[in-house]
Amino acid sequence: MKILNFGSINIDYVYSVDHIVQPGETIKGLDRNVFCGGKGLNQSIALANAKADVTHAGLIGVEDGGMLLEALNAAEVHTDLIKTVKGSSSHTVIQVDRSGQNSILFFAGDNLAIKEDYIDEVIEKFEPGDYLLLQNEIGSIPLIMQKAASKGMKIVFNPSPIHEAVKEYPLERIDIFVLNEIEGAMLTGHTSPDEILASMTDTFPDARTVLTLGKDGAMFGYRGEKIFREAFQANAVDTTAAGDTFTGFFLAAFMKGRPVPDALRLAAKAAAISVSRYGAAPSIPKLSEVDTI
Repeated sequence: MKILNFGSINIDYVYSVDHIVQPGETIKGLDRNVFCGGKGLNQSIALANAKADVTHAGLIGVEDGGMLLEALNAAEVHTDLIKTVKGSSSHTVIQVDRSGQNSILFFAGDNLAIKEDYIDEVIEKFEPGDYLLLQNEIGSIPLIMQKAASKGMKIVFNPSPIHEAVKEYPLERIDIFVLNEIEGAMLTGHTSPDEILASMTDTFPDARTVLTLGKDGAMFGYRGEKIFREAFQANAVDTTAAGDTFTGFFLAAFMKGRPVPDALRLAAKAAAISVSRYGAAPSIPKLSEVDTI
């Protein structure tokens, strides 16, 4: 069983700040670092670090994409389906404050230039029962969903960044949702985690829902089953890749048939390690650091 991550590949410009800049405010940056990132790249590295067989598909710019390919290859992610296009790669500007909280400005760039012929070229490499992981940082998401579902692939969707148009996606095709409280509130109209989970499982009864709650843990719901997993204590310095780390480790464990409570525990521990380190992709731990169950 293989997994295709059709996702974003970005360069992250990370600025350490005293506090997240407010509207109309100018502040001094304390430090600046450049990392490989993008929710897609981060989740592929998390999957590979968790020993999943993952192939990444997406677009990089010829001007600066080399470092992104190197990062994925170093993590043993299959990169033969990544396509190089003219110009520079997509990027983010990330502020990280003294408590480790962040604010992210995402410029999609080439990530939005996903065309149907490229989608067909990628999907044809996979078989019914293989997994497709999607975030919401690339173009043509609804088309990718439809083509993967027609192929018989199982679709995992992390609807981040969330916006109103996501409600028009063919969400009935999703097998697993992985989302946070903000994304859950947008999709359901509820703000309470219990109400979000109940609404998701009622609206999408054939899909499993994983609701992440940051330092408050995570919840899982499916056909009347409800599981809560508390977070691990962590000395947070940078939360940028916490959600991506959680997603990758949970999915890797779930695909291998581990019980959901074990998969949640593994993902929570990996995320706790991630927030104790700086950067996005560089913060993602190896399975050997995490799996002590």
